[in-house]
Amino acid sequence: MKYDYLIVGSGLFGSVFAHEAMKHGKTCLVVEKRDHTGGNIYCDKIEDIIVHKYGAHIFHTSNKRVWDYVNALTEFNRYTNSPLANFHGRLYNMPFNMNTFHQMWGVITPEEAAMRIETQRAQITSEPQNLEEQAISLVGRDIYEKLVRGYTEKQWGRSCRELPAFIIRRLPVRFTYDNNYFDDPYQGIPIKGYNDLIDRLLEGVEVRLNVDFNEQREELEKLADRVVYTGTIDSYFNYCYGRLEYRGLKFETEVVDMPNYQGVAVMNYTDRWTPYTRVIEHKHFVFGDQPKTVITREFPLTPREGEEPYYPINNERNQNLYAQYQALAEKESTIFGGRLAEYRYYDMDKVIASALEVTDALFGKEV
Repeated sequence: MKYDYLIVGSGLFGSVFAHEAMKHGKTCLVVEKRDHTGGNIYCDKIEDIIVHKYGAHIFHTSNKRVWDYVNALTEFNRYTNSPLANFHGRLYNMPFNMNTFHQMWGVITPEEAAMRIETQRAQITSEPQNLEEQAISLVGRDIYEKLVRGYTEKQWGRSCRELPAFIIRRLPVRFTYDNNYFDDPYQGIPIKGYNDLIDRLLEGVEVRLNVDFNEQREELEKLADRVVYTGTIDSYFNYCYGRLEYRGLKFETEVVDMPNYQGVAVMNYTDRWTPYTRVIEHKHFVFGDQPKTVITREFPLTPREGEEPYYPINNERNQNLYAQYQALAEKESTIFGGRLAEYRYYDMDKVIASALEVTDALFGKEV
């Protein structure tokens, strides 16, 4: 059989594209190198608890079209992300808001907090030359030292003084007592988990698992008129200019014989010496009351061959390298989309919006 589209990858971009193409009468074949669909939003079920296998995925958006789109497929709850930061056993609310400032300095009014931050920001008197100076210029030294520095250095695997300033373009500072991490009006988690969302998107679509496109490319490309590619862009071009760099994650998941381990879904560990960046307690995403709980510790690392890439390293070297690959991609008939193919850290709603923008252009926007 000859398909209209061969879609490489069954994450959000590929699944949304397949769903929209099928609605418009196109035939699609999805190939996925893993043994499951869904990419990094795939969920396991352990002790009757939905577990985010590849790290916490909290859906939030200001795009009403995207919110209506996903809610038409699966029901979302009212989960609001309110993580805590743990610095040597002292807890601070995130994002940086009046609760954080009271915990940090004992201040009560927004004016007091603003004066503290402004005084510390003034330490940077010229254009920030690295991430440390950029962060201090935004939020001051106290918040930087306790809540930014250690977490960031673990995340990127190098000193903040060695990281470019542009990695942190802004740090949200909120002078209200508001622990809601995101400003977006639409937030939540699928009640049945993200697998249900992906299953609905791929309903009626042929999917082949454990298929590596780049290893079987010649035979797979013959199966369709056009390719939609969501893998790493440098591997598509056989690393002809060199490899793009990523940070990876290692997950250690543990069943704990108690109903409530940390009282919050996300606890960040912001000191430099705790080896993991955060602990996720999955049941709190859907307000679970199971007798046991499941936690996952996240350890940043540099991925080795065969390990999953997560975060693009957006330094000058990688951006220049990506620009070379992007120039090659523009000469191809292949559609490149998603986090890996565009070498960009996308939130889930932005991936969906991007896929809809592509399918709108190809098939027309539904009214």
